[in-house]
Amino acid sequence: MLREIKNTRQIEGELPRRWFNDKEMDLIVWIDENREIAGFQLTYDKHHFEHALTWTRDNGFSHKQVDDGEGRPGKYKATPLLMPDGKFDAQTTASKFLKNSCEIDQHISRFVHDKLLSFSDNESDT
Repeated sequence: MLREIKNTRQIEGELPRRWFNDKEMDLIVWIDENREIAGFQLTYDKHHFEHALTWTRDNGFSHKQVDDGEGRPGKYKATPLLMPDGKFDAQTTASKFLKNSCEIDQHISRFVHDKLLSFSDNESDT
């Protein structure tokens, strides 16, 4: 179950954010000055082939694979990077998100779920 991380570090010059996580997913939500959702990033499949779906009001969707910086024999772990990736399974991800988000702010949960279901491959900069 997603749970909010209290006292999430805020970055000067960026919109305030809220962070929710569990063993399968992380959700970061940016809130504007009117207390409306300006964007979010949902990472999922954290222990297999992690992906990140980002949506912002200004730029729409972006779907990327997370290169975790591991797998470099003999070298230190590198900084994770977002890499281009293929198709996003909106129905499956929305279903998993709905199950995992039942204990978070329902406004946020509904908003993200609805956005996941509205995803169209031709909107993404995949």
